Amino acid sequence: MTKKIYVLHENNEWTNHLEKRLEELNLPYETWHLDAGTVNLSEEPPEGIFYNRMSASSHTRDHRYAPELTGAVIDWLEFYGRKVLNGSNALRLELSKVKQYTQLEQFGIQTPKTVVAVGKENILTAAKSLNITPFITKHNRAGKGLGVQLFYSLQALEEYVNGTSYEEPVDGITLIQQYIKSPESFITRVEFVGGKNIYSVRVDTSEGFELCPADACQIGDLFCPAGEQPQMRAKFEIVENPRKELIEKYGKFLTSNGIEVAGIEFIVDENGTAYTYDVNTNTNYNSDAEANAQKFGMLELAKLLGRELEKL
Repeated sequence: MTKKIYVLHENNEWTNHLEKRLEELNLPYETWHLDAGTVNLSEEPPEGIFYNRMSASSHTRDHRYAPELTGAVIDWLEFYGRKVLNGSNALRLELSKVKQYTQLEQFGIQTPKTVVAVGKENILTAAKSLNITPFITKHNRAGKGLGVQLFYSLQALEEYVNGTSYEEPVDGITLIQQYIKSPESFITRVEFVGGKNIYSVRVDTSEGFELCPADACQIGDLFCPAGEQPQMRAKFEIVENPRKELIEKYGKFLTSNGIEVAGIEFIVDENGTAYTYDVNTNTNYNSDAEANAQKFGMLELAKLLGRELEKL
């Protein structure tokens, strides 16, 4: 049987670009759509290279248990010694901002001050404990800007939590977090493939938290690079990143956590301090920004998968 590249996912719209690149490079592949299914633990998996791009926001597409099924599949693959890019630890990080922040801090990477709350009644208690205004709320298992709200007072938070617009987090965990204001209204996303920084993207955040109008789009809190039509000014621009030390720390963090592919986002406050707030292990790329810079993330990823397949 021919050894293949297997792509584990739950959203066809996010694998199209990768499939085109794999075909362009004439690489054999198969996609496994893991919104539901079975895993026979006593049967050996096929030979090949497995790439996990399961998303924390799968439940917003009615794939509530896709991450859990993917976790079972990856445990099965790893048990049989199969090579999984973005394996079980990467999946755990994708599904928990708490795990992201604690791991980032271990590598000297500053994250916003955060208090964890489970239970509606404890969200206000958490905000009092944070004791910083303004602040934001966000979901621990996020994507698509889920639960991201900005508050200037405890009273406003109380009205939100007890009102009809309150969003229940899928895992029950709400984060109350220090709000970092960018004086120039942008964030930077640093893209890695195969442990190497391929480029950085400057993202205009002047329109607020949810920037992407596409249904197929995943917003990593402030950012969604899904190749939308260009607007009056570029929201996404590939730039030279001056923060070399931060990029180096990101590389060490990813390697230590067994993450081959990721987009990591940071924001800089008025004092020039960088705060890292999101690690996206199923990263997408903005087609307009890539066309302008002639740098292509999915092509680099397809090449990486091809190299790994050759090693077999």
